[in-house]
Amino acid sequence: MDGNRRYARRLGKQGKEGHLHGLKNLLRVLELCLRLRIHCVTVYAFAIENFNRPKEEVDTIMDLAEERLVEIAQRGELLDKHGVRVNVLGRRELLSKSTQAAIEKAEKMTRHNNATILNICAPYASQDEITTAVESVIREAIDTGNLDGSTITQDSIDSHLSTSLAGSPPLDIFVRTGGDKRLSGFLTWQCCEHTQIHMVDTPWPEFGLFDLVPIILEYQLKVWYEKRG
Repeated sequence: MDGNRRYARRLGKQGKEGHLHGLKNLLRVLELCLRLRIHCVTVYAFAIENFNRPKEEVDTIMDLAEERLVEIAQRGELLDKHGVRVNVLGRRELLSKSTQAAIEKAEKMTRHNNATILNICAPYASQDEITTAVESVIREAIDTGNLDGSTITQDSIDSHLSTSLAGSPPLDIFVRTGGDKRLSGFLTWQCCEHTQIHMVDTPWPEFGLFDLVPIILEYQLKVWYEKRG
């Protein structure tokens, strides 16, 4: 969800306004995805390295995120209709106690849903996710006495990634908004030869139906050609 600050600057507004519009757009895009029967959505809401930004900006983002998490949880009718389960992935212990409480509330209120997954990565870094997964695999190997390294495999590491633990399927489509052409530490492991990657110029607050549908159609066309051989 990139491009919030640039969006705000272009309109002559403060960065806070850009983040606010970006978080509001998350609900709109989520609803679009649900109507298009997309069963797993993972968004990059806040990077661990973003804590290096000015404290005022970080505090603003955290406050807005807390409000939006509560709002998402309160959209019970929409979430239950589509069976959406909310997961927040990342180092939540780095967040304020009130934000952690909002996360726990959103997850608890949607825990019974299992048809669709919404992963919100915050605060997150792919390097940290991979490191944590490797540490978990090694720790399990030590605990079970498998010290020959045979249990430390690509599959075992993959199964310990936060997305896998949250029940997410393999990554089909990766979309970055805002014009930058890099992954920036988001789902680095999950992006593979089968992942369709799109770097779009539209800033996140303006990303919508006319941006999303062509991406979905291109993916469907690719799958159709692959099935034809």
